[in-house]
Amino acid sequence: MAKKLRFALVASCALTVCAPGGGAAQTAANTSATTQARSRAEAIVAKMTRDEKIALVHGLFPPMAEGKTDNELIPSAGHIDGIPRLGVPLVRETDASLGVANQVEQRKGDVATALPSGLATAASFDPDIARAGGAMIGSEARAKRFNVMLGGGVNLTRDPWNGRNFEYLGEDPLLAGTMAGAHIAGIQSNRIVSTVKHFALNSQETGRMVLDARIGEDALRESDLLAFQIAIEKGRPGSVMCAYNKINGDWACENAHLLTDVLRDDWDYRGWVMSDWGAVHSTVKAANAGLDQESGQELDKRIYFGPPLEQAVESGAVSEARLDQMVVRYLTGLIETGAYDTPAPKTAQKIDYAAHAKVAERAAEAGIVLLKNIGDLLPLDGVRKIAVIGGHADKGVLSGGGSSQVRSVGGAPIEIPLASGAASSFARITYHASSPLRALRQAMPNAQITWVDQQDVEGAKKAAREADVAIVFAVQWATEAQDVESLSLPYHQDALISAVAEAQPKTAVVLETGGPVLMPWIEKVPAVVEAWYPGQRGGQAIAGILTGRVNPSGHLPITFPKSPSQAPRPEPVGLDRLNSLEAQAAANPADASDYQLQSFPVDYVEGSDVGYRWYEKTEATPLFPFGHGLSYTRFTYGDAKAMGGKSLTVSFDVTNSGGRAGADVAQVYVKRAGSDMPMRLAGFRRVMLKPGETKRVTVTAEPRVLAEYDHNMPGWRIAGGDYRVAIAHDAADRDLMVEATLDPMTMKP
Repeated sequence: MAKKLRFALVASCALTVCAPGGGAAQTAANTSATTQARSRAEAIVAKMTRDEKIALVHGLFPPMAEGKTDNELIPSAGHIDGIPRLGVPLVRETDASLGVANQVEQRKGDVATALPSGLATAASFDPDIARAGGAMIGSEARAKRFNVMLGGGVNLTRDPWNGRNFEYLGEDPLLAGTMAGAHIAGIQSNRIVSTVKHFALNSQETGRMVLDARIGEDALRESDLLAFQIAIEKGRPGSVMCAYNKINGDWACENAHLLTDVLRDDWDYRGWVMSDWGAVHSTVKAANAGLDQESGQELDKRIYFGPPLEQAVESGAVSEARLDQMVVRYLTGLIETGAYDTPAPKTAQKIDYAAHAKVAERAAEAGIVLLKNIGDLLPLDGVRKIAVIGGHADKGVLSGGGSSQVRSVGGAPIEIPLASGAASSFARITYHASSPLRALRQAMPNAQITWVDQQDVEGAKKAAREADVAIVFAVQWATEAQDVESLSLPYHQDALISAVAEAQPKTAVVLETGGPVLMPWIEKVPAVVEAWYPGQRGGQAIAGILTGRVNPSGHLPITFPKSPSQAPRPEPVGLDRLNSLEAQAAANPADASDYQLQSFPVDYVEGSDVGYRWYEKTEATPLFPFGHGLSYTRFTYGDAKAMGGKSLTVSFDVTNSGGRAGADVAQVYVKRAGSDMPMRLAGFRRVMLKPGETKRVTVTAEPRVLAEYDHNMPGWRIAGGDYRVAIAHDAADRDLMVEATLDPMTMKP
């Protein structure tokens, strides 16, 4: 790589906390700790044989690795033997971001606490919520003898139908990076490793193993890579996981530009890069590009970092120094997080599941979004007769499928195997045993609450007419490995909602979805609640919101479109090809292996204008904008002032002008005056206020959001001049505007 010019680093600021890691002193301390960890790792590697080094750069997939190690194989995601003579610990890896996963009950009877979906946590706009959830699931991982947790998904939501949207943290790089960093830090507070994933542009599941994501360098830096950069700065994960897909022609796990130029040279990342499971395609190219470890080797076409790597080192195709570097980075990640010196326990430890359930419930409460509430239908104050309809609300709450699936405490009252599809081998439609119906009855003992299954439309209409209020629960299941083919609710639920709303004008809809859905019935329904996949205490959290025990405070981390045509792509790219191949394979089962999806391009025409920026750029009005969220009280902003110069600081009053205590999420959006660039979220603050209370809030804008990336420098460039600032309730709110003048400035990549 050509030598790059360097520019003075401007401290990165988000909210009122400036500089990556919390300030210059903290950054220096972090650098010192990393340097010490690397020096120690180098000393350990110097004592290793080549065989020992090779053994550490490829890991087993336990379900397929019987007999390949003398150590116990816990059915899980990954296993790497240690080197006892040098004190290198055995590593056991578990999925994922929402809890200690046990997808299809490989470990019989093993349960764990299930957090709400990533989108639910992101909807809280509260890094403390993200950190608390990470700390809780990380403690359970350690107690279950794992020391690497494959959590920390930060891929931006570019398309509303992505099957893994529910795992991630929304469409904005500042929000996603901030929340991911807090979550990672929480996990690693248990002296285990957290990963950040999937690096990069794993933005759809259709053809995820073969697609080629195409985007310009500047746009990529300003969007997805900025989210990763912020997450790494704030969370300091021990490992980065590269993705399945290609980026601009090269596989993510052998993409030298991403793994070396960006991650190592520009961001000075010192931990190790692990592959996703089944994402390695070569030995020499991958190793020299910057991949340090082949994960779950049995899922690759061959074991690339075993004997083939040893042969490559012997021939000089991969240098001995590069092999040493791979192992040093692996050990550095383990040492710096504490996983090296605090090995996982040899026997399972006791877990306080009751205390952990409260963490999950608090996260669900903070992330549930009140989308609509005409006539203050909610909360259900004084309501005596309620009809609860659909969504299996009598049994539990829905969860998303795939590697993040947690078998939660209390079990799975509903679990439906998949008969076909890419996810059928490791995903089931699963509900957590947290019944909203039961929770409502406990919360409202004096109310008459009836229940009707979603299949009984006539019974639902009758129950709704006879009740004071009807509540329809609607679900949309999403999973890793396949995208949602339609944004419409499945199982004829749109028709059910319309029928109930016609029978009972006072109808509320509670959505349990993996992302945005269309709402053709929206004008008929006065109240809508987005509960996401609310985790193992979701029923109690939903009941708390509906009854008013909890004042809703969630805000959308993702735009809800009015129609699929508003999105940059109206359906998954490559879905038509996949469906055609699956049809051919079904018609010719003997030759099914011949029908394989070939690599195809996905052009990200929106560039860095992801999500709400795309809607502003195209002048499209969504159903609900990014940042939207209502409360049972009312918040107003005033006395706004902006100060410019070398940084942008915005101060304003937030007042609770209603009658209930509640939390508001004040958002600051910025753009350069005269620019045709859409406004960008540059800062946010969650504020708790009593009725009538006013607090002065100060937000310092993240400078890279104010800047444009210039690959010719290379680096970030803030153009001097006037900037327009919106203090807003959501991305479409422009009622309170101020201006400030900024000095021109450059920053390193």
